[in-house]
Amino acid sequence: MEEVQIDLKKFDKLPKFIAVEGPIGAGKTTLTNLLADTFNYETFLERPAENPFLPDFYVNPSQAALATQLFFLFQRVKQIQELKQEDIFLPNRVSDFLLDKDKLFAKATLSADELKLYEQIYQYLAIDLPTPDLVIYLQAETKTLYERVMHRGIEMEKSISFEYLELLNETYKEFFFEYERSPVLIVNSNQIDFQSKKDDYSLFLEKLLDYFNKPEGSKMYFNPSPALI
Repeated sequence: MEEVQIDLKKFDKLPKFIAVEGPIGAGKTTLTNLLADTFNYETFLERPAENPFLPDFYVNPSQAALATQLFFLFQRVKQIQELKQEDIFLPNRVSDFLLDKDKLFAKATLSADELKLYEQIYQYLAIDLPTPDLVIYLQAETKTLYERVMHRGIEMEKSISFEYLELLNETYKEFFFEYERSPVLIVNSNQIDFQSKKDDYSLFLEKLLDYFNKPEGSKMYFNPSPALI
């Protein structure tokens, strides 16, 4: 896709930290990389391929959920430490995940006893999460998510069930209904193709630029196809 150009000089203050979130298949990493190119930001990317328990989780969630979740928890802690240790004068960042979401997955996948253990470990680690200046939440119908995941053909994702994606999708909706740490731009990505359609991305940018520097807890919607949100 041809790069979309915008005049950054007209903005007094750009967000220092933007997080892009949504269920698997929503298009988080694609949008993150596009925003990094547009605003000359550094990317801060999720690393699910490093989790050795994830393939087993997709096959048998009940047996592998706790190990999968604890690995992600410790991985997040390490990423937060790395982020805080880096030079404060480095360029602004855009991430393809929200660090807060670790507990979201835990509540969706763990049994009651496992969740209790997880929360004890979480509290012991006393995680001080950085707060994004803006969160972009990508929504899509579960059918769309499932089709996208199956189409991209990543081996360990082939075992993901429609039912798991449905649970994940609903959990995300509940999470962002209550989320107030940052301003949130909620995007209906059901029929959007940021990667190959320049008009889709240009239209999104117009909405995004209007939402910079909003107060925490505020929510705004970008809904080019009105059926979803």
